[in-house]
Amino acid sequence: MIRVTPAPEPPDFNAKVRQPGLSAIDEFLGRPPRLKRPGPKRSKIADHEQDIPAEAFPPYWRQTLPEMLAAYEHRCSYLAMYIHDATGSPTVDHVLPKSCDWNHVYEWSNYRLCAAIINSKKGQLLSLIDPFDVQLGWFVLNVNTLHVERDPNAPQAEWVRIDATLPLLNQRPCVREREEYVRCYQLGPGAGGFDLVHLEFRAPFIAFELRRQEKLLRGDA
Repeated sequence: MIRVTPAPEPPDFNAKVRQPGLSAIDEFLGRPPRLKRPGPKRSKIADHEQDIPAEAFPPYWRQTLPEMLAAYEHRCSYLAMYIHDATGSPTVDHVLPKSCDWNHVYEWSNYRLCAAIINSKKGQLLSLIDPFDVQLGWFVLNVNTLHVERDPNAPQAEWVRIDATLPLLNQRPCVREREEYVRCYQLGPGAGGFDLVHLEFRAPFIAFELRRQEKLLRGDA
């Protein structure tokens, strides 16, 4: 896991996601919606915003997935690996879950680009490391097992969150993908693999750890 730099909110996010979402909340509370839309009026289901069930929020955040893929170069914020269109199933993760904070359901700052395998297991967990907060020296890669581990020098105050995050990162399919990245890098482009530049773009955490542990191929810096 490697720190992700937050991307700026897209210019059309307010019109595509925030305002339609807040308008849906208006209807769920029995208020006049701020936006007109086609179709039947939504029924009132709660007296207060915090009582709206998580599953009731319309998924307007999906409208911004193309912008997220472009902004974060198709990489899962948690795995730091490329999400392939055909098999990776990119999703929008809510760092603050919909069931916990209605006020951030339709906020760009609460979204992380996330592979479906991570998002489906993450659920409502609040005790994980946010990819925007992770620092160098919190996670390391075991180059023998290709499992992500807690760095022995990680601050003790973060151990609980780091340890809660590791099972997500070390699901077997995720480990297999890291194995494939390392295998292809070690083959090199002349033998059907790829070079360090490709590895750094597709899997920057792996490239960083191979460099840090002096496991790069001869000639790579």
